[in-house]
Order: sequence, then structure tokens, then C-alpha cells
Amino acid sequence: MTISTAGKSLATITSKIQAIVAESGIETGLCTLFLRHTSASLLIQENADPDVLRDLENFFAKLVPEDSQRYIHSAEGPDDMPAHIRTALTHSSEQIPIAQGRLVLGTWQGIYVWEHRQRSHTRELVVHITGD
Repeated sequence: MTISTAGKSLATITSKIQAIVAESGIETGLCTLFLRHTSASLLIQENADPDVLRDLENFFAKLVPEDSQRYIHSAEGPDDMPAHIRTALTHSSEQIPIAQGRLVLGTWQGIYVWEHRQRSHTRELVVHITGD
């Protein structure tokens, strides 16, 4: 599937993934997600209080600053190498159990694509579902 991002932000995809799981007809199994990029990542995180997401973004901005003087690789601009580092510190894949035809997420968990680049992108997400 493709995900359009709005530049540096967290885009919730929980309902889209749940719809794919429901359409699959799998009652018990595993949903594997794989984001085919090195400057965006997947995240399972708090879905109730948006302050959590803002705090994560602020923390990573301080942890991995966009300072072109710090990095050798800058082929696509000053946010290029910081985006790669942020992806290396997070995940490009997630696995979520399926029970009774639904993702087994916690009450406050949501699935997000975390765009680490300043400009918008179209990201490719592989969704693989196995089970009975």
C-alpha cells in the first residue's frame, strides 16, 4: 500500500491496517508491516494524547539535529542524514498478532508512519498477513 505523508510528522495508519486484516479473513495469525524506506519509520505508540507524539518529535529533533555541519552525507539536503539516523534508531518493520480477526493492540496503541523528511513523500508499506 502507499502512504502519503505531509512532511515531518506522524501519520496514523491503524484503521487502514485493521481494514486490510479484516478483508483477509484471517482470524488468528500475524500481521507483519515493512516500510520500504530509509528516511521514514514505523512506530506503535500512544494514540490518545497527541502530546506524546509532539514530545517524541521534539526529543528526536534534539537528539538528531538537522545541522549540515555535523554530517558528510547531504545528497538531498540538510534533513537527509538526520532522517536516516532517526530511522536507524526506530523501526522499519513491526509485527502485530491477530486474534478474532483483529489486530491485538493495546487500548492506547496506534500504528504510525513517521516521516523524518521535511517535505511530503509517498511511502510504500508492505502488509503481510499469515494465519488461519
